[in-house]
Amino acid sequence: MTTISSPSLMHRLAQVMAHLVVAVIALVVIGGATRVMEAGLACPDWPLCFGTLLPGRQMNLQVFLEWFHRLDAFIVGMALLVTTVTAVVRRRHLPTGLPLICFGLLALVAMQAGLGALTVVQLLPSAIVTAHLALALTLVALLSGLTQRLLHPVMAWPPLWWRALSGLALFAVLGQCLLGGRMATSWAAQRCLSAGEACRWLVMHRSGAMPAAGLVLLFVLVALLAGGWSRAQWPGLLSAAALVAIQIALGVFTLRLGLAEPVVTIAHQAVAAVLVALLAALAARGPMPQVVRAPQQVQSVVLDACHG
Repeated sequence: MTTISSPSLMHRLAQVMAHLVVAVIALVVIGGATRVMEAGLACPDWPLCFGTLLPGRQMNLQVFLEWFHRLDAFIVGMALLVTTVTAVVRRRHLPTGLPLICFGLLALVAMQAGLGALTVVQLLPSAIVTAHLALALTLVALLSGLTQRLLHPVMAWPPLWWRALSGLALFAVLGQCLLGGRMATSWAAQRCLSAGEACRWLVMHRSGAMPAAGLVLLFVLVALLAGGWSRAQWPGLLSAAALVAIQIALGVFTLRLGLAEPVVTIAHQAVAAVLVALLAALAARGPMPQVVRAPQQVQSVVLDACHG
C-alpha cells in the first residue's frame, strides 16, 4: 500500500483535524461555562431541548449555553464521521492505519455523546461529568497530535527524551485538569471556602499545580538547552511556558475572587484545554528528514582582460 501518494488529500484532512481541535476546545470551554452558569439542566430532555431542535420561546442565556454545547458536539461528530468515511474510501492514498484511527476517534465521540446524555438523565452526577471532561480532553490531545502527523507525514519521530518529557508534562496537565474538574463538578471549592467542607479536592488541586507546572517547564528548559532541532521548536515551547504562567495566575485569581467571577473561571479551563492541545502537538512533532542535494556545478566566469 502506498504510504503517501496524495499530499493534497493529506493536507485537507489535516485542515479538518485542526478545525476539529478548535471545535473540541470550544466544546470544553462551553461545557465549563455551562457548569459555571448552572445551566447543565437548562434543557431537561436529551437529545432535543424542550422537545425541539431550536427552543425559541424557552431561549435564555442558560438554555442557549446548553443548546449550543450540544450543537457543537453534533457538528464535531458529523465532521469526524465524514472524515472517517473519506479515510476509508481513499485508504489507498493515505497512510496505513489512518482509517482505524478515525474509527477510534469516532468511537470516542460516540462515548462522549453517551456521557453527555447521562449527565442530563442522571442529573449531573460528579463522576460522570468528570469522565465527560476527561474524554473531551483526550480527544483534544489525540486530534492535536494527529494533526501534526498529517501536516508533516514524512517527519521522523522525536528523540526518546523528547517523547518522555513531553508525555510526562502532558499527562501531568491532564491529571491536574481532571482534579480541577472533579473539584468543580462537586462544588468542592465553594463548599470549602464558604463552610470549610469538602476541602480535600481543593487541596489536591492546589498541591498538584506546582508539580504539573514544573514538569512542563522542565520539558521546555531541557528542549531549549539541548539545541539543534529541539531548540528550533522554541515558539511552541515558549508558548507552553507562557500558558503555564497564565494558568497559575488565573487559578490564584479564581480563588482570591472566591469563584465569584465566571469569566475568570471559564478562562482558567480554556487555557488548560489549549495547553493540552499544545503539549500533544509538541509530543507528536518530529524532525524533518534532511534532503541530500546533488552538488551543483559551478560555471567558470571568464573575465576579459582590461587593457589600460
